[in-house]
Amino acid sequence: MSYPLSVIFYILFGFFLLLFDPIQRICLRVFGYQAHKNSVDWFNLLIVRSLHVLGTTYDVRVHSSIPNNVPIIIASNHQSMWDIPPIIWFLRKYHPKFISKIELGKKIPTISYNLKYGGSVLIDRKNPQQATQQIQKIGRYIQEHKRSVVIFPEGTRSRDGVPKPFKRKGLLTLFKNAPDAHVLPVSISHSWRLQRFGMFPIPIGTHLIFIVHPSLKVSEYEPDALINEVEATVKSHIDLN
Repeated sequence: MSYPLSVIFYILFGFFLLLFDPIQRICLRVFGYQAHKNSVDWFNLLIVRSLHVLGTTYDVRVHSSIPNNVPIIIASNHQSMWDIPPIIWFLRKYHPKFISKIELGKKIPTISYNLKYGGSVLIDRKNPQQATQQIQKIGRYIQEHKRSVVIFPEGTRSRDGVPKPFKRKGLLTLFKNAPDAHVLPVSISHSWRLQRFGMFPIPIGTHLIFIVHPSLKVSEYEPDALINEVEATVKSHIDLN
């Protein structure tokens, strides 16, 4: 059943990609930031709901209240491209932006436009200087606008769910440029199963778990100690079964 249901899902996914590309362009150019953000939120909600076609279910657990009107660094493990829509939708109140590889800023309807013009940054992983400058930029952005940035400190997704060691430079750069930020550790489980066969077929009946842990204030920790705490928290709540 995963084969025909995957076809149905990708038809829906492709349709929404094409539909929301002109919608978000009009929203941003005519009505401004908030209208554009709303269009992005609705797009990601529809992707989250479209995955229900494959029997995908979600368990989102928030273990404490998330602070308001402060910059937030969402630090999460990364298992698949399907981590992104639930983060955008379920944490939409905090205006999540992304540190994304530069290749995603080209030729992908809806997604590329949002990454280029919605407040996210695109980094060239072959150019460390450019990558650092872009992370500095988004750190200053969330500090000024009191929004959030999502960073996957592993650097690349885990294809079997087993987390990789956290790389520190990106987090340290964000700490320096957003000194008032709170770090929000997030543990994601089972998302990798949606891509265990690559892009097709998508397995049916996957249960995704997102655990949002209590936030940690950057200014109250020594930077390396904070990274150690965030990494331990994220990894200790990943379900590998």
